Amino acid sequence: METIRCLIIGGGPAGYTAAIYASRAGLSPVLYEGMEPGGQLTTTTVVENFPGFPQGVDANQLMGDMRAQALRFGADIRRGTITSVDFSERPFRLVVDGETGIVAEAVIIATGAAAKYLGLPSERKFRGLGVSACATCDGFFYRKKDVAVVGGGDTACEEATYLANICKKVYMIVRRDVFRASVAMREKVKNTPNIEILWNCNTQEILGDDSGVTGARIVRKDGKVFDINVDGFFLAIGHHPNSDVFKEFIDTDENGYIVTDGKSSKTNVEGVFAAGDVQDPSFRQAITAAASGCKAALEVEKYLMTK
Repeated sequence: METIRCLIIGGGPAGYTAAIYASRAGLSPVLYEGMEPGGQLTTTTVVENFPGFPQGVDANQLMGDMRAQALRFGADIRRGTITSVDFSERPFRLVVDGETGIVAEAVIIATGAAAKYLGLPSERKFRGLGVSACATCDGFFYRKKDVAVVGGGDTACEEATYLANICKKVYMIVRRDVFRASVAMREKVKNTPNIEILWNCNTQEILGDDSGVTGARIVRKDGKVFDINVDGFFLAIGHHPNSDVFKEFIDTDENGYIVTDGKSSKTNVEGVFAAGDVQDPSFRQAITAAASGCKAALEVEKYLMTK
């Protein structure tokens, strides 16, 4: 059975950054990319808020460059998904794709979090062409335009108020007749003049053409169907951290995010670290994920020096 000194699980900004730092530290890291090499960032088009790219950068190019940089320093990057783990004793035992067993002295979990979508065919069709799950990432593209936000919780209210500062008008599509958000966030939305709340509504279909999203077809609880004209359609109905395979051994919060020790990337299991969106319910940005990948690799280096 293969023994790996530093195993990194996940191929997004956190995983690739961890691989860069671990490689430069001589830890001979092996990284398994999972089912979505490049992570959630590859579902968007141009990234304009990653430092160092004044004209923006194609998301797939950015992830490809991070991957190439890790390879340049000697990281062993492999296709494959970790399907089971045993963190009950060291060295840790893991299984890849349900069949290949490996052993690791230290593990960095960087499996990310998947945005929840409505499940509409048109939603998938226009993903990256007007459909987004991150207002902070993509809101700038809709400056002075009309957009819609789906959701009624704190995240949806935050996204809507953020977009209201950029966009001409923001529709909030809320399936109930009340918000689930905190009182403070509710008041903030209700006091923002360019936000219109569509209560008791669901999205029936996202409308568009070859250029992208042009509107949405809405159905009220009473059966009335109507269209709104929007250029951007933002999902804010939550994220699901990709932590299920680790939950038998690793502590998570009520939403499944891995719990780390204060500002550290350490989990409750000595030798297992977590980085990126799988342990970050708040920011979910490429730059913060990359930073946490750096931290995890540095902590793994210190950990292995004592073993």
